[in-house]
Amino acid sequence: MAGDSMRLSRQLPLVMRIVGVALAGPALAGAVLGGCGGPSVPSSAPPANTAIEAASPPPAATPAWTATSARTATPQASPTAALPVAPGAGALPQTRAFPSTRTAAFANAMADLWLAVTTGNPRFARPGFFPLAAYQQVKAIPYPVPDWQDRLWSDFVLDVRAAHRLVGSGARLDRVVVPGKYAAWVYPGACANKIGYWHVPGARVVYRVHGRERSFGIASLISWRGVWYVVHLGAVRRTALTGIVDQPAAGPGVPGPPGGC
Repeated sequence: MAGDSMRLSRQLPLVMRIVGVALAGPALAGAVLGGCGGPSVPSSAPPANTAIEAASPPPAATPAWTATSARTATPQASPTAALPVAPGAGALPQTRAFPSTRTAAFANAMADLWLAVTTGNPRFARPGFFPLAAYQQVKAIPYPVPDWQDRLWSDFVLDVRAAHRLVGSGARLDRVVVPGKYAAWVYPGACANKIGYWHVPGARVVYRVHGRERSFGIASLISWRGVWYVVHLGAVRRTALTGIVDQPAAGPGVPGPPGGC
């Protein structure tokens, strides 16, 4: 992080559309795959739904999901600072509130993420990254602080820089699609957790560059007190210390797949 600079020579786009997927009522399904429980266990193959700094086409079949437009507070980002998301919330107790994509907190989190990607400076996305204080409450592991610092945040830094190499600095954020029908409550005891939270995989960041629509995924969003936070950007697990861009695509791509925690 020593090489990051908080000075910018550009302005964040002032208008962003956040799109959430309509829910008939989120199912309180337990997670079936590991992800945030502790240090990743290397495997012989790369993550199934990710691309390492390279474009890959979306799956041929599009799952049935209904997008509903949800305008949020218009992000007004300073050229030298990120926007607040939920200051101090990580130190407070968890709730079962289901996160909304219609809030200023979510709009700010996505604006901060976009600012980080287009500048290559991960620190701009820190307000919308899962808080360390909340992680200490969630995890039933011996040393949650170094795990957050050396795995979660370190991986995120690599992924932001990989996304910056893909997107560049001249792209315009169009919308973020959150597949709400894939959201599930992860119960205590799953994935080395002692507190539950909402989890949704495979949100899509849709942007335009040179007039063409492109996108990449957010591997995992999880909740704290009714706010979505990024916890894994490029991949939940990885086989090497390298940045990963989740399913970059020409066009909006396909949200998901479901599962994970």
